[in-house]
Amino acid sequence: MFRSYKSVAGAVAALVVAAGLSTGALGQSLELKIMAPAAPGGGWDQTARAMQAALTESGAVKSAQVVNVPGAGGTVGLAQFVNAKGDGSQLMVNGFVMVGAILTNKSPVTLEQVTPIARLTAENQAIVVPADSPIKSAKDLAEALKADPAKVTWAGGSAGGTDHIMVGLFAKAIGVDPTKINYVPFSGGGEALAAILGGKVTAGVSGYGEFEGQVKAGKLRLIAIAAEEPVQGIDAPTLKSEGIDLAIVNWRSVVAPPGLSDEQKKALLEAIDKMVKSNQWQETLKAKGWDDAYLAGDDFAAYLKNEQVRVGEVLKSIGLVN
Repeated sequence: MFRSYKSVAGAVAALVVAAGLSTGALGQSLELKIMAPAAPGGGWDQTARAMQAALTESGAVKSAQVVNVPGAGGTVGLAQFVNAKGDGSQLMVNGFVMVGAILTNKSPVTLEQVTPIARLTAENQAIVVPADSPIKSAKDLAEALKADPAKVTWAGGSAGGTDHIMVGLFAKAIGVDPTKINYVPFSGGGEALAAILGGKVTAGVSGYGEFEGQVKAGKLRLIAIAAEEPVQGIDAPTLKSEGIDLAIVNWRSVVAPPGLSDEQKKALLEAIDKMVKSNQWQETLKAKGWDDAYLAGDDFAAYLKNEQVRVGEVLKSIGLVN
């Protein structure tokens, strides 16, 4: 009876219409798998687990599980994810970091091969040092970098990601050759945090939310944030106020596999829309210090294309790609 349909997905969509159901009903029956293409503890992992809770508690989906696939700025996970072609029950968290990592790792798999769903959050980048560090300010850090770039070690996320780009731009802003920086990449926020707390590096760079607990506990010193203006609730000067002309925001998003039907894509878009409007998600944003940067569907797809061009230009300017 289904021979006239081009695919099983088309047959299912027709049966749904015949039954008088909506794609919203499909979304509420979804059993999602959310990939965090990084080790536990970092921003992508935190985002995936926050989504898991908000999606299920708000009733946007039936269930959701998180899987971690770390490596190479998310490109290991991306390569695995694109093989789930046509699977409308999978999502992957990604963002600014992956855009850069694809270029620096010369990844054969790119974001052209996924289905953009939505940009979710934005987060202010922060610079921290161990609490007992002799470096008290961004100006101190700048002077140390000018004196000997090799002696100043930086911990952050994957090579070519937001953290790495920020360090390169920091060097460039103070007149130091960005190609001389001593940057130590980590595949997960937990690993980077351990290196900073253990005094194995001079400074650490990441989204403020990843450092907040340790800063408030007095184990890390927050010396600056890379925001355009001071941020309420964050007790730190901006780099610009310290005389360093640099501001950068890390955004995070969610994508689906390639080859989805219109019905599958619509179901995922409606589930994410319900999630971001839920009280659970809004409370998470407040608790994590994440800005609501929701942008969905075709608008996000256009934004993602523009970001790939912009990040490529930045990476070239600081010598991370040719």
